[in-house]
Amino acid sequence: MTHALRLAIDIGGTFTDTVLMDDAGAVLATAKTPTTPAMPADGALDGAGDVLARVGADWSDITGFIHGTTLATNALIERRGARVATITTAGFRDILEIAYERRYSQYAIDIEKPDLLVPRARAFTIGERVDVHGAVRAPLDEEAVPALAAALRAARVEAVAICLLHSYANPAHERRLATLLRAHLPDVALSLSHEVSPEAREFDRLCTTIANAYIQPLMAQYLDAFQRRFEAAGLRCPILMMTAGGGMTTVATAAQLPIRLVESGPAGGAILAARLAQQAGADEVLSFDMGGTTAKLCLIDGFRPQSARRFEIARAERFVKGSGMPVRIPVIEMIEIGAGGGSTARVDRIGRVQVGPHSAGSEPGPAAFGRGGVQATVTDADVVQGLIDPARFAEGRLAIDEDAARAAVARDVAAPLGVAADRAAFGISDIVDENMASAGRMHAVESGKDLGARVMIAFGGNGPLHATRVARRSQIRRILIPRDPGVGSAVGFLHAPVSFEIVRSRHSLLEGLDIPGLNAFFAEMQAEAERVVDAGARGSARHVRRVAFMRYRGQGHEIEIPLPDRPLEPGDVEVLRAGFEAEYSRQFTRTVPGMVIEVLNWAISVSTPPGDVAPVAVVAPRAIVAPERTREVLCDVTGDWRAAGVFDRADLRPGDRVAGPALITEPQTTTFVSADFAAEMDGAGCLWLTRLPEETAP
Repeated sequence: MTHALRLAIDIGGTFTDTVLMDDAGAVLATAKTPTTPAMPADGALDGAGDVLARVGADWSDITGFIHGTTLATNALIERRGARVATITTAGFRDILEIAYERRYSQYAIDIEKPDLLVPRARAFTIGERVDVHGAVRAPLDEEAVPALAAALRAARVEAVAICLLHSYANPAHERRLATLLRAHLPDVALSLSHEVSPEAREFDRLCTTIANAYIQPLMAQYLDAFQRRFEAAGLRCPILMMTAGGGMTTVATAAQLPIRLVESGPAGGAILAARLAQQAGADEVLSFDMGGTTAKLCLIDGFRPQSARRFEIARAERFVKGSGMPVRIPVIEMIEIGAGGGSTARVDRIGRVQVGPHSAGSEPGPAAFGRGGVQATVTDADVVQGLIDPARFAEGRLAIDEDAARAAVARDVAAPLGVAADRAAFGISDIVDENMASAGRMHAVESGKDLGARVMIAFGGNGPLHATRVARRSQIRRILIPRDPGVGSAVGFLHAPVSFEIVRSRHSLLEGLDIPGLNAFFAEMQAEAERVVDAGARGSARHVRRVAFMRYRGQGHEIEIPLPDRPLEPGDVEVLRAGFEAEYSRQFTRTVPGMVIEVLNWAISVSTPPGDVAPVAVVAPRAIVAPERTREVLCDVTGDWRAAGVFDRADLRPGDRVAGPALITEPQTTTFVSADFAAEMDGAGCLWLTRLPEETAP
């Protein structure tokens, strides 16, 4: 091969997705292989070997490698991390116990408190004190360190989360304590809060540092083993890791701050959707990524995914805020629910069909996979409804057992309800589709936005199969299915910039801002972020974005206001005030006269520039394409069995139109065109599904 090639691998809970792209941005080959939980690199190497063989390339042709994984997320959810202890400032031992000083469900008698990973017996303290401005009020008690190290050793800890009061303003005590502890405990991993989450709010900062410490030994070992396996196979370029914020970072940074890898796979999908939105000129988009284990929905406005600085892990009650462990890092904001192809279905004790959040995963997988799975799943329900063509599923790597799927649905759902298997399968689909649509509607309402006017961009192994059914319930009329949708998140990896974002607390009143001090503050943060970016992408230009998080004094939460892309000047105070009042009015209808405005946090993001996005060429619509064959499917509109046209996506040309019901198959997924939708291929090879007017729909 003469071209420089780039490889992306996304290890999910059910499948591992692999994409090979050339230097011009064209996807050359893709693969979807079952994830190997015991040794994730095995499935990744299988996929990489497959795509390289198909284009006649070898490892020496790979000049870029991006990797995303669910391992960090799963380790936190499944509680498979290290034995962690905390060290806080003397007098603040019970930060975890006090939390927010409230119950997340006020009247629940049997409330289950979030598992915050560190019991009080492993919560230690040390004498020191720094105030909110960073001034030292009491020095670090260095003489207490030997006894503290002995207590940690006796507690058999594997990792320590150090979170001293106001260390975001002055990290000197955390750094000194870490140096002293490493001399006593060289084999114990240390996470320092000023490196993990340098923001105010002690409980959130401590929880984030604990989460990082909890997965740090596991992820460091995993990343080292993963890198060694691929180097042994012949890889010569560095491996970059996808982050939750939608950028890439080095393996070394990821090993130090593995909390940034949580939700890294879904972030790749949001990056792809934002790029497609820009390509299509769609200002308001709902990204819908449905895989084998979960479904992820993200709002994208102005070609930029909605972002957040806080989310919760492993909630005791899945949809109740405050019932999980808060993590405060820059992240693409999305809602994720346990609704995937492997989500299991059952009938509860009062006769209701329940789907998810438990998933059959890849081992044993749905009953239809023939790998030992026996529980009915969403994929089994799709098979029973005729929506999956066994001959084209997973590129022939998995043989679909239709009889096993029907038997599982009949036993787990149809028999308890006293209905036929196809009716039970229809019910399973109804429940899971409504769960996903409801989650999307709730997410939009919480953000003050409406789904109805949005374009849905659907991808993932199961996204195109369920897109029309979810869109109908969300009042969405147009759906875009990109090329290679089954491996959409991995494709998104290859379009992500190398970037690093830092959010740091520095409390200031808008009146009387210390402009020189802030410019020095930003210069320090920018240098820190650039060091990370330079390690992954030397020699290229840099895009810098600065943000202030502002609020009225006394409020509990801030809103994000962009700053000029240059050092601040005295006149910018009024620019900031106007920007804050405009955004506050947009979110809350009106401003509050006479209130003092303050800034709690400042953020800077340094990244390689985004690639150019060419608009889609306009093509004239062609005639409706007649199918070469049909397949009986259970129509989701009428509930009757109907003949659906079956099309190979590779045979469709720009401008071709397909009338529903229809199945458009491709190597890693199937697009289901419901009877009340029609499909058309655009000039970029993307499918557009448009809902028909009600008077013309069946």
